[in-house]
Amino acid sequence: MAFSSSVAVRELPLFPLPEVVLFPGRRLPLHIFEFRYRIMMNTILQSDRRFGVLMFDPTTGTVAPVGCCAEIVNHHRLPDDRMKIMTVGQQRFRVLEYVREKPYYVGLVEWIEDHPTDKDLRPLATEVDRLLRDVVHLSAKLTGQEIDLPDDIPSLPVELSYWVASNLYGVAQEQQALLEMQDTAARLEREAEILTSTRNHLAARTALKDALGS
Repeated sequence: MAFSSSVAVRELPLFPLPEVVLFPGRRLPLHIFEFRYRIMMNTILQSDRRFGVLMFDPTTGTVAPVGCCAEIVNHHRLPDDRMKIMTVGQQRFRVLEYVREKPYYVGLVEWIEDHPTDKDLRPLATEVDRLLRDVVHLSAKLTGQEIDLPDDIPSLPVELSYWVASNLYGVAQEQQALLEMQDTAARLEREAEILTSTRNHLAARTALKDALGS
């Protein structure tokens, strides 16, 4: 659910989050308790309700150069001016420079999008969707639990690539690399590689379980 803007470059309040990579169209709930971020959210709520989410790597102390703009869709105030907010990822951006660091970061950012292509990406998207369902089926068989995919998985290639990337867990660096890609085909191809590897691993474990069970 990207939004378009006639302004290619703008200042944006920035919220670095450890090991969190936000993608367009995805929801991100947040509990705001740090004083500086309470100030930030109160300011944002009086303007366009948008701020940038950037992945912070606690092991290196670095902040990613590319993030995703989040829009506050609802909020609930708690005691001591703490706040619970629900956000939705909008458009991706690249930080050009930091214009302020206190009380919170503000950056000059430019919006980025995938490069246009004449290639028909539907077959690749179909393959990624099939691999995803294979992984879910094998996971359910291995764990003995019923796992249902949501009914609203996107079918359009760009949106599907964001959806799959956002649902990779425990691999923030991989997610960040996918977020930074501006080639839809390359993102889908990388996701196909990840899902194929996961499917093969699960298939081997399932076969071993079946063999031991018999």
